[in-house]
Amino acid sequence: MSGMNMPSMKMDGMPASMTEGEVRKIDKETKKITLKHGEIKNLDMPGMTMVFQVKDTALLDKVKAGDKVNFTAEKADGGIVVTAIEAVK
Repeated sequence: MSGMNMPSMKMDGMPASMTEGEVRKIDKETKKITLKHGEIKNLDMPGMTMVFQVKDTALLDKVKAGDKVNFTAEKADGGIVVTAIEAVK
């Protein structure tokens, strides 16, 4: 695999658009998740803890408070929305 050029993947195998974080709180009623996260490069956002809307409430069933996660966030509907999330094994 030496010398392969995979621009959409980071060296650790995580897609370049994903960000590492930790779930702090989940609110299914309001479709929101609080994440402590590292830099979100595609949004030019430094690491912090913040509340995000989720695109689909089913995403909230995949994780729980305290989970380390990889997630994707995008600008949509006048805010920043989590469009994908998965717990890190």
